[in-house]
Amino acid sequence: MSRPRRPAPAAAHDRPLASSAADDRPLAPAAADDRPLAPASTDDRPLTVVDEHARAWTPREARARIRAGLTGPTAGVAAGHTQANLIAVPADWAYDMLLFCQRNPGPCPVLDVTDAGSWTTVLADGADLRTDLPRYRVWEYGELVDEPTDVRAHWRDDLVSFLIGCSFTFEGALTAAGVPMRHVEQGRNVPMYVTSRPCRPAGRLHGPMVVSMRPVPPRHVETAIRETSLLPAVHGGPVHCGDASALGIADLGRPDFGDPVAAEPDDIPVFWACGVTPQAAVMASRPPFAITHAPGRMLLTDARDEQYRVA
Repeated sequence: MSRPRRPAPAAAHDRPLASSAADDRPLAPAAADDRPLAPASTDDRPLTVVDEHARAWTPREARARIRAGLTGPTAGVAAGHTQANLIAVPADWAYDMLLFCQRNPGPCPVLDVTDAGSWTTVLADGADLRTDLPRYRVWEYGELVDEPTDVRAHWRDDLVSFLIGCSFTFEGALTAAGVPMRHVEQGRNVPMYVTSRPCRPAGRLHGPMVVSMRPVPPRHVETAIRETSLLPAVHGGPVHCGDASALGIADLGRPDFGDPVAAEPDDIPVFWACGVTPQAAVMASRPPFAITHAPGRMLLTDARDEQYRVA
């Protein structure tokens, strides 16, 4: 079968931050959890920039606002609640994906796996995996063919969804410990890079590890390592600190996903395994179909961060 040659659309995370009059319009007032929200304007800025109260939203409220039209990165949203990456593959690829995650638990820590065709998860009561993430990516034979905000038209009865731990979850612990989050301060998506480190192959799936990077002041590096190592279900401790070339990264100013982030002069780049790794595996292995989250745009779950803390 020949692969479709449809050109991929420009990715939202690769576009500069929006700056229009529409960006400054207030979001509709918060509604009670069971009441519908007024539609919100599409806005690809981080949701904590779109609404200064986003950190205090409940996960249910965050999902409702996303369903109503918010599309930006979710770092800092519904603080204290676990965020999750998404990848959905046909059932005949599900064992390969499960094995890939089991063999590569750093970048791919599994929080839940759905039944084939299901769009619900025990991690988020009432959530719809087809509508409740800010933006998705649709893949055919390893090529990005669409980046919609709703994948109901793409959904298939044979899709098995994997919800994978996200490093946004441990940012709350880092912030509480006094570690600055430069990308949050600057209103940007976290930068992510494809590395030269191969993942352990599993069946038909193979590909490189992807990492997220946060510039950390030297006096906070030990704290960052300690705090994140206590959360192995959301990637755990860093895979590398310092020279990016050791990971095959040539230029920190040109991330493969997300946005470049300005570091302070003495900051040290610290790298964590990233849940975008399954997307790199999709690009390398070319399964016939897959749906993923758009980088930085996660599912807000009802789970609390401390549920995944090991000490």
